[in-house]
Amino acid sequence: MSVEESFKVTYIFPNGDTYEGECYRTSEGVVVRKGVGTQKTAIGITYSGKWSGDKMNGAGTLVHPSGAKYEGDFMDNMYHGNGTYHFPDGTKYIGTFNENSSSSGGPNISRKSWRMGKQKMGMMAMWMKQTCILLR
Repeated sequence: MSVEESFKVTYIFPNGDTYEGECYRTSEGVVVRKGVGTQKTAIGITYSGKWSGDKMNGAGTLVHPSGAKYEGDFMDNMYHGNGTYHFPDGTKYIGTFNENSSSSGGPNISRKSWRMGKQKMGMMAMWMKQTCILLR
């Protein structure tokens, strides 16, 4: 049985993103995000919350420079579980999300944000380990 080596880091990625928080070293020697941490992208998106398996997993908050904000549960870098999505115009959606879509007939955040982003403020995306989170 192997024991995980956990520690805190401040890391600057080659693209200018930063991560400050807890990590651990896998048995293969790879350092991955796990625990609580904050990642800030070079374009101003900030995620603060729980990480597991190098992905946003658990309770967290994702804030976009436009003022859009999601507070709630994440699974594999997606809104998944209970959460609140605040739109820049002050409206908000409160409910259950399933892989970035609302489970109760509310907005599909990814599609709406992509469409609105293209029309109103240009496309912006947060890429984390091959998963794209689109926000307006």
